[in-house]
Amino acid sequence: MKTAVDRLTPLGVMVLALLREDDMHPYEMIRLMRQRHDDRIVSVTNGTMYHTVARLEKCALLAEVGVGRDGNRPERTTYTLTDAGHEAVQDWVRRELPLLDRPVEFRVALAEAHNLPREDVIALLSTRRAELARARDELADGIRRARENSTEAARVIEQYLIELDRERALLSADHDWLAALLERLAHPDFVWGTHEKTDRYLAQREAARS
Repeated sequence: MKTAVDRLTPLGVMVLALLREDDMHPYEMIRLMRQRHDDRIVSVTNGTMYHTVARLEKCALLAEVGVGRDGNRPERTTYTLTDAGHEAVQDWVRRELPLLDRPVEFRVALAEAHNLPREDVIALLSTRRAELARARDELADGIRRARENSTEAARVIEQYLIELDRERALLSADHDWLAALLERLAHPDFVWGTHEKTDRYLAQREAARS
């Protein structure tokens, strides 16, 4: 049987993460995600947002806290994060950060990694870095053996290795980027987790609510 975490979509995770900041109505969530350009990671439409919120409420990961109307605008239902929703975000991010074969989920997990303690993120990303090194080295070894064992001239075999060589280069670049990020995360000056709400943040929230 699927757990609540198993049923979470990338958009669902980002909705729950927004509610960790404060109670919100779906319209504010949509506007905030677009202002922050989160729609470059996941598709954000009115339909997908309201459908996602309904599913999350059904799973008891968020709950309705009130219905309000501002002027002539339609009524808006405000939601709050439940304890189960709070845990689901953290569990989902913990599950996805080390995995190599889920690129969309990893982007969301990385974007929401600040919801976990710094030391947990460092440990999870260190596991990912090790897996990247293993995958890179295995691929490089396979390419080397393909070249060595080929009975054809090198100019013939190379055309079949183009995609594999690209994948090796991407794995190597991802590994090196992650190694540099881990050094930054370990430094105490790298701000992490909950911090004071700035004037810019408050203005962004106000604009999203209007």
